[in-house]
Amino acid sequence: MFVGTVMRKIKSRTWKKQRYFRLQEDCMTIWYKSKKAGNAHSTFSVGDVEAVREGHQSEVLLSIADEFPPDRCFTLVFRGRRGNLDLVAESAAEAQSWIKGIRKLIDNLENMGQREKLDQWICDWFKKADKNRDGQMNFKEVRNLLKMMNVDMNEHHALRLFTMADKSQSGTLEDDEFVLFYKMLTQREDVLRVFQEYSSDGQKLMLQDLKDFLREEQLHEDGVQQYALKLIERYEPSDTAKMLQAMTFDGFLMYLSSSEGSIFNPNMVDLYQDMTQPLCHYFISSSHNTYLLEDQIRGHSSVEGYIRALKRGCRCVEVDCWDGPNGEPIVYHGHTFTSKIFFKDVVTVLGNYAFKASQYPVILSIENHCSVEQQKVMAQHLTQILGDKLLKSPLDGKIPIGLPSPEDLKGKILLKGKKICGLENCMNGVVDDPLMGEVSDEEDTKSKQRLSKELSDCVVYCKSVHFSSFKHSQIHSKFYEISSFTESKARKHIREAGSEFVLHNARQLSRVYPSGLRTDSSNFNPQDMWNAGCQIVALNFQTAGVEMDLNDGLFSQNGHCGYILKPTFMRNTDERFDPENPQNRDGYKPLSLSVQVISGQQLPKVNIKEGSIIDPLVRVEIHGVPLDQAKQETRYIDNNGFNPVWHDTLQFTIHVPELALVRFVVEDYDKTSKNDFVGQFTLPFICIQPGYRHIHLLSKDGTSIPPSSLFVHYIRGQSQLQRDTEAGQ
Repeated sequence: MFVGTVMRKIKSRTWKKQRYFRLQEDCMTIWYKSKKAGNAHSTFSVGDVEAVREGHQSEVLLSIADEFPPDRCFTLVFRGRRGNLDLVAESAAEAQSWIKGIRKLIDNLENMGQREKLDQWICDWFKKADKNRDGQMNFKEVRNLLKMMNVDMNEHHALRLFTMADKSQSGTLEDDEFVLFYKMLTQREDVLRVFQEYSSDGQKLMLQDLKDFLREEQLHEDGVQQYALKLIERYEPSDTAKMLQAMTFDGFLMYLSSSEGSIFNPNMVDLYQDMTQPLCHYFISSSHNTYLLEDQIRGHSSVEGYIRALKRGCRCVEVDCWDGPNGEPIVYHGHTFTSKIFFKDVVTVLGNYAFKASQYPVILSIENHCSVEQQKVMAQHLTQILGDKLLKSPLDGKIPIGLPSPEDLKGKILLKGKKICGLENCMNGVVDDPLMGEVSDEEDTKSKQRLSKELSDCVVYCKSVHFSSFKHSQIHSKFYEISSFTESKARKHIREAGSEFVLHNARQLSRVYPSGLRTDSSNFNPQDMWNAGCQIVALNFQTAGVEMDLNDGLFSQNGHCGYILKPTFMRNTDERFDPENPQNRDGYKPLSLSVQVISGQQLPKVNIKEGSIIDPLVRVEIHGVPLDQAKQETRYIDNNGFNPVWHDTLQFTIHVPELALVRFVVEDYDKTSKNDFVGQFTLPFICIQPGYRHIHLLSKDGTSIPPSSLFVHYIRGQSQLQRDTEAGQ
């Protein structure tokens, strides 16, 4: 990889160009250039690569499968919404050396500690700033580097630090001198202040000091001594301090920057919820028009949409099926100019990727516009390609009395669609008229459509039915029936009969999908629908923004498995919960939330203009029931994206903590136009760890942007409202 290799970069059947690829000395950057383009070249970071797929595992490589054998082909899949890089090596051995090499580099990166990541980040900046590539930097180069790193620093102060770091007195900084300069530059006074408050001698935290800090600030209760010793063992770099059972400032900073010092409770990152309750008791990560990578009028349809959604933990994907050429059903957004893909290719991808991110069931939501003949072909593909993964009959072979659980359905794919008869009749051999049901969940036309028995038989626990009213459902609906609501209809029901909607969703599944007017693939706010207990809230996964941040935030807990257990009051049919009036429920206990936004670290630049530096502000948003929707901002800091300090406290009252999500957003303040987005992090309120915490920011695409972070102090307690209520005021 260091020597370099010529490979073909493939964009389509007709676009195949030779490129020279080489791994750079930092083992982090891959450099490539065209053989004909002279000096023109590009680079990408190994850190941007999410996975390497071997063989013909992309649409582009499948299209040239007859030309190049699979053992010479591979695909680099990038994080976020960036397109894949499809490559063909000159030999199978060459392909393998790149496949194994890149996978090894990705593993190394993922196993790096916080300190190594920071060192790597410093080295990357050093290389960017060292324009003449002599491994040294004079003061002018350092000044330019500070601008690149989002620092607007007093020149006199910068020169003083430069001179102190220049131990060799050569007028330039070499690698280790630059690291020293960087450390002086990034002195964390904010963390030092906390450290010294608990340190007996101002130099280190003895075991008792650390225990006091963990109890009083981080609110650790059980096994504090063992936990403190574990932190010293894990994060303290000094062996001398370890022998004294103490923690130096470096160790303290490393702990606070780690996953254990993160605002997200690490115990809730892994699978921690009861997965044995009926399917309707869970929120389910769900995608709309999964095949689209762009807008809904002229966008590109691709199986890549399914791969990306499933790898993000999505558990309900949508397929719009239409009659295709040569008797083969196709998938696309009907009556539009979106490109088309074959239904069988979608099913193949589903078989390959359904259970990579999670073992819990995948629901395949079918929008069926096909003739009976092509419906039979669909059933054939589903049965032959998916085999045992496709659930075709109730689990124990008996007539069921309720929905099975995610645990019961592990490794199974469920079809959601129209069914000729009820589950009981089908099992007893009674077949209703195949002229049945509306054409589609997502069309207002009520024309009838003939269904093929073969496709109908593939539907077990998710029979699509038209919704009449909550009263009708309560009397007539079966537990295995599911209704779909457009976002506006769902909002109307929430407004007019919120508690009935919650009860309906305690008994059976509901799906909510975006309005047909959202031709740009924009999203509605999913929180409104979760507030009513709707399980399948389908979003356009391809569209970044606050709505997908909330979806990622909710499903970031519980092992990213795509299923989140609803709060007890939304599962119990004896309780009445109205999201519009949450204070009327039993066990109503509002909480207070106080967040002191202390500082920011190495915030990314958003304006590529030379010399521009951001003016950051932090907004904390609460998303939950209407009574909880709130946002507050810090002031903005002039010209400092490197180490801005706020010490601003924001306070909120949370009425339904079980449903609330907290979103931290950093923006570049602009007094003349809309603020630019810098980074964000969203998590469930119940997953927040109290105390001094770092928040590791994510990009607009939801990918990490190390080492960008916020440092906050978070306190949660009983609200004034609750205290007044209990005091009888």
